[in-house]
Amino acid sequence: MCKYVHKFAFFPLLIGSFWFDPVVLAQQTKGAAGSGSGVSSEKAISLGEQGQCRESIAALKRAMTSQVPAETKKKAGVVGLRCSLAMDDRDSTVDFIRLLNKQFARDPDVLFVLVHAYSDLSTRTAQDLGRTAPQSLAAHKLNAEALEMQGKWEPAQLEYEGILEKEPNARGIHFLLGRLLLSRPDAGEDAAERAKQEFLKELQIDPNNAGAQDILGELARREEKWDEAISRFSQAAKLDPNFAEAYLGWGMALVTVKRYEEAIPPATALERSGHKDEAEKEFAIHRSLNSGNTGPTPERPQ
Repeated sequence: MCKYVHKFAFFPLLIGSFWFDPVVLAQQTKGAAGSGSGVSSEKAISLGEQGQCRESIAALKRAMTSQVPAETKKKAGVVGLRCSLAMDDRDSTVDFIRLLNKQFARDPDVLFVLVHAYSDLSTRTAQDLGRTAPQSLAAHKLNAEALEMQGKWEPAQLEYEGILEKEPNARGIHFLLGRLLLSRPDAGEDAAERAKQEFLKELQIDPNNAGAQDILGELARREEKWDEAISRFSQAAKLDPNFAEAYLGWGMALVTVKRYEEAIPPATALERSGHKDEAEKEFAIHRSLNSGNTGPTPERPQ
């Protein structure tokens, strides 16, 4: 019987000393001066850089929306973001992220700070889940995904299997288990077949799982079961109209069996989904293979 892995592997904070030391924040809270309504942008930045976050955060927010130089806004946003995280004020954190994204979307320094902020928020939320509902399906699923990303295949698989022991019809778990079996380097020669069975079980629970249909299509393609591959890829694309990989697999499978005209709609959909290069390759294959035909070559739709 599979057991749950009880020791959680939620990702550790990646921020390190990037954010303010909580001790500094604790020291400054004793002298906090309310909203800081009379504090200038420059003074707020200075206070924030010294760790006096509660005194400065309101003024830092105002600086982001006031008529001050762009460099001042940028500095206020970065300092405010660090302060809000140091205070664990997640509403303010989201506000600063939104404003920085809107005003400095292409600034590498800002993007660097945002990477750390998103990582920090993700880690804290994972910790909230592990602390408040450690035995929930969601907590075990998150733990399994974390273990999988770390390459800890066996404990990750045990987590997924443990979830299914407890809730056999849990949506999405058979899919994740099947995907793990295909990713795991030591899964054995029968990994593909075992994974296939997991994807089929997932579709029994959730017929609208486009990912399961797509991977089943890929498995069929590898076995040169073209009718099944075409059917699976097309179903995946119909379930998720933005699923570029499904359109690509669908079109290429049709080209392989020389059903060229049928390959044009998925190639066109692929191009419209923003994957122009892949679509161009598919159209090029289509034109090349049709060049020897006696009949008219189908035109590419505009």
